[in-house]
Amino acid sequence: MAEKKAFILRINPEMLKEVENWAAEEFRSTNGQIEYLLQQALNARKKTKKKKDPLQ
Repeated sequence: MAEKKAFILRINPEMLKEVENWAAEEFRSTNGQIEYLLQQALNARKKTKKKKDPLQ
């Protein structure tokens, strides 16, 4: 597994509570849920870029 880099995330308390609840529903840690959501967003972005620019 690749080495992970730690960083500080500023997030409003209401959003954090929602992410914590969502993570619990999916049996993930809060950090794991945030990582999962970021990976999904990056994957979706890559698919969108490929459709817009077929030369990539």
